[in-house]
Amino acid sequence: MRDAILAPGGPAGASETAPRRGVIRFVRHLWRKSSVAGLAVYAMALGGALGLASADWATRGGYPFGGVQVGAWTAWPRAGAANADPYTRAVNARRGEIPLAVGEGLLLTAAQDDAGQALDAACTYRIGGGTPPARAWTITVAGRGPREPGRPSLREGFTSTEVLRSADGRFAVVLAPDAQPGNWLPSPRASGPVRLALRLYDTPAAASVGSLDRSSVPAITRLGCAS
Repeated sequence: MRDAILAPGGPAGASETAPRRGVIRFVRHLWRKSSVAGLAVYAMALGGALGLASADWATRGGYPFGGVQVGAWTAWPRAGAANADPYTRAVNARRGEIPLAVGEGLLLTAAQDDAGQALDAACTYRIGGGTPPARAWTITVAGRGPREPGRPSLREGFTSTEVLRSADGRFAVVLAPDAQPGNWLPSPRASGPVRLALRLYDTPAAASVGSLDRSSVPAITRLGCAS
């Protein structure tokens, strides 16, 4: 009887291993549960990070949708519409701007020249010709960002009432880092991307953007770049 009780494989050994197996099963169960919960938390964190990153990218620059290409310019006829898409409304909110409503005018932006090259603050550009019919218009450097330390505050744009014109009524604005004769629009920084904004006020073009052609908007020509 004593041998049976003390034998490793006897009833006493079985009674010792049973709790051990129960503990192992419990630990394995907790491990599986924690693995599933950890994976769920990781997936939610990754999804949130990707969502925030994509939203930041989509609203950081210009409007992501709804543009109509006209030469080097892109017209945004629905930027100020009451039923604009959520990304457009988010861009407006992030900029802190009140866009032109559909009946008020039309916004056009350009981030490249007529040759398809990206606008660079280190280069000199001639922006000239004519504009679509409008009661008034402005041309400005958009998205200037923070001013560089030590850089003086200079002109940021021209209006149709102050720009110098030739005898035939056409105009030419020169975007350049250094002072230029005539209509000089200073570059916002020493180098880096530049975006121009042309706003037409009280214009019939807002209702017929599709009828605009390349010759009806100002041409953007690169004249040279700093070495």
